[in-house]
Amino acid sequence: MKAAEDKAAVEAAVRVFNPSGRSAFVIVCDHASNHIPTELGTLGLGPEALVSHIAWDPGAIEVARILAERLDATLVESCVSRLVADCNRPYDAPDLVLERSEMTAVPGNADLSAKDRERRIKLAHKPFHDCIAQVVSDRLEHGWATRLVAIHSFTPVFMGVARPWQVGVIHDEDMTLAHPVMEALAAEKQINVGDNEPYSPADRVYYTLDRHARSLGLEAVMIEIRNDEIRTEAGQSSWGNRLAAIFDGIAGHAQNENKEIENREGGTIQPGAGGVRRQTVGR
Repeated sequence: MKAAEDKAAVEAAVRVFNPSGRSAFVIVCDHASNHIPTELGTLGLGPEALVSHIAWDPGAIEVARILAERLDATLVESCVSRLVADCNRPYDAPDLVLERSEMTAVPGNADLSAKDRERRIKLAHKPFHDCIAQVVSDRLEHGWATRLVAIHSFTPVFMGVARPWQVGVIHDEDMTLAHPVMEALAAEKQINVGDNEPYSPADRVYYTLDRHARSLGLEAVMIEIRNDEIRTEAGQSSWGNRLAAIFDGIAGHAQNENKEIENREGGTIQPGAGGVRRQTVGR
């Protein structure tokens, strides 16, 4: 019975949308959900905290889904709250499981044993990253051009300090994707664009892209949207369509190469043995 429960928990930890997407882009959303597995209760938090930015990136998954649909891209989304284990941190990071998030203590995360920490990794972190690795591996095996885009949102005020940027473009030394994205966003004069703001890779926020893209020599970029911009469906639609137009313009040659490979092989990328498939999760 325990083995069956563990299997169900792992399957519920990640969801893949459009696994056979033809776009050169693979979209990832590390903080898509505020769901906490039943076995962990509420981590000692009230309803207000569990819908706030400390539990997830509000609005990010809606933007990511619009982007994936518009681009015909594969999207991998975490289905477990960052409070359980932050999927955008390495296993040994001190903030993998936060005992305090900004001003809020998280009682259920206090004084975890090594065994408890491993359980958190198994519930959230490992299945998410195993899934991304399988998606990328399947694509590269087929010779498909692959670039990773991470979609996040950030709070307008952090630790009492207001953040003026409506969107941030986070990147390492490879500016192949970041530069045209920033140029396109900056062309809209009303948008305040942050270059490695409000975070940069030095803040350990680039883990997912480092692990699944940069370590393989693949291009990557992270988009951080201030969450008051995407609180409503209208805002989510506006940003999703804006980013889709930008990335569609960047895709160009790589997109055409993928279509040629598909036509030559007479099919699309199929889900691999590692379980890359669309999964439905009741929330």
